[in-house]
Amino acid sequence: MKKALLVLLAAACALSVQAKIITKSVEYKQGDTTLEGYLAYDDAVSGTRPGVLIVHQWLGLTDYEKHRAEMLAQLGYVAFCADIYGKGNRPKGVEEAGPLATKYKSDRTLLRARVNAGLEALKQNELVDAKRIAAIGYCFGGTTVLELARSGADIAGVVSFHGGLDSPTPADGKNIKCKVLCCHGADDPFESADDLTAFEKEMRDAKVDWRLIMYGGAVHSFTQPNPGFVNPGAQYNERADKRSWNDLKSFFAEIF
Repeated sequence: MKKALLVLLAAACALSVQAKIITKSVEYKQGDTTLEGYLAYDDAVSGTRPGVLIVHQWLGLTDYEKHRAEMLAQLGYVAFCADIYGKGNRPKGVEEAGPLATKYKSDRTLLRARVNAGLEALKQNELVDAKRIAAIGYCFGGTTVLELARSGADIAGVVSFHGGLDSPTPADGKNIKCKVLCCHGADDPFESADDLTAFEKEMRDAKVDWRLIMYGGAVHSFTQPNPGFVNPGAQYNERADKRSWNDLKSFFAEIF
């Protein structure tokens, strides 16, 4: 009976400190442009903790990235979704998303400025240990976090999920200070063999601590149930999604 009471007491204590995920929109700026990100953290965790910057895919900041932020908050991180396009600038479909994504991919200086603004907003959060920060991104966002690394950002690591690996300035690989993980669909038709080869050469030449994991049977957008358009080359793959998330958790356990 005594043991049973102790078990019940322990369970009650556990319930009293159950995770409560706090979420809120956060405005910040890059130059004169107002941006609106999304913050998520567990208020049951005390003290500072690692921060994770999340960069959206080409449709802009959506519920998808917000859900990923909440998943990371449940793991004990402070997660912040960056806004590359600007407050209120949310594409309604691929017709609007395409030109926007192209604008930033064609101007890597502006892309780096936008993502670094998000990084600074995350660093300024009082719950974040500024020495333990990583950035992750999906598709367009995967390209963006690689550009963040190429900009010389002082962070622990970046993770690209089915992001474009190409670089107009491969020599910038020498600026990378952090570890790099790329989670890539082995059958992604949107990434050319030449771009893959060039990325690997960039990483080797710059002596980056990097890894490229290929998921068999996975194409583009394999972590996204709704990639925003219908194409056999961009489809959700539950197995690759789960495996890549586990690979992210292992990577974070290493860098943090």
